[in-house]
Amino acid sequence: MVEIMRLRPVPALLTLGALLVAGCTSAPRPAPATVAHVDLERYSGRWYVISHVPYFLEKGKVATYDAYARRPDGKLTNDFTFRKGSFDARENTWHGTAEVVDPTTNATWKVRFIWPLSATYKVFALDPDYRWAVVGNGDASLLWVLARERQLDPAVYERALAEVRAKGIATDPLARVPQPAN
Repeated sequence: MVEIMRLRPVPALLTLGALLVAGCTSAPRPAPATVAHVDLERYSGRWYVISHVPYFLEKGKVATYDAYARRPDGKLTNDFTFRKGSFDARENTWHGTAEVVDPTTNATWKVRFIWPLSATYKVFALDPDYRWAVVGNGDASLLWVLARERQLDPAVYERALAEVRAKGIATDPLARVPQPAN
C-alpha cells in the first residue's frame, strides 16, 4: 500500500510537466499536421520509446515503452512502463487513459494520468505497417519516436525523422532512450 501511495503523484507530475513545458514557449507554434488516419486496432499494443525530447519527468528512465488498448467505453488505456537508471532496476508502470478527440482521423488524443490534468497526444507520422510512429504534444515541442521493436534500423529511423521534418517539426532536440537488445 505504501508503494502505491508513493507512486500516485508521479503520473500527475508527468502530465503537469508536459503541460508546463508545452506552455513555456515564447510564442505559440502553429500545430503541425497529423497523419490522415490512425486505425486504433492496429495502433493498439506495445510501442518502445526509441527517442524523445528529454524533459525532467523522463530523466534517467530506460527500457521505456507505452502500451495502448481499446476499452469498451471507447477510450484507450495508456500505460507507460520504465526502469529507473538501469536495465536491472525494478520495472514501474504509470497507468493512464487516452480519449480520441478527433474521430475523423483518430490522430489527436487527450491523455490523462491523473484527473483533471490531461495532455494532447498527436500522431505526426506513422509507418503504413504500424512498425514505427512519431508522436508529440500539440505543437510538437515534445516528441517521441516509437517502434514495435526495442531497436529501430538507422535508415528507418532517419525516414521517420524526415517525415516530421517535412511538416516543420524540429528533430534536433531528440535524444535516444536506452533500450536493451531485442
